[in-house]
Amino acid sequence: MEALYLLIPLSVVVVFIALWVYFTASDSGQFDDLVGPGLRVLQDDDTPPPEAAAPPATQRE
Repeated sequence: MEALYLLIPLSVVVVFIALWVYFTASDSGQFDDLVGPGLRVLQDDDTPPPEAAAPPATQRE
């Protein structure tokens, strides 16, 4: 029974800290665009640009 005197206030403090972290992240724009990053990964093009595919030819005399 004495453990409840410690655990109940501790759990209330943990809940308030979790709510504070959530609302701070929400205010800073953390959850604004949830779909965009996932779509950008699918549209990522890993092929090098044409000018970077071959090294430039050097002239030797």
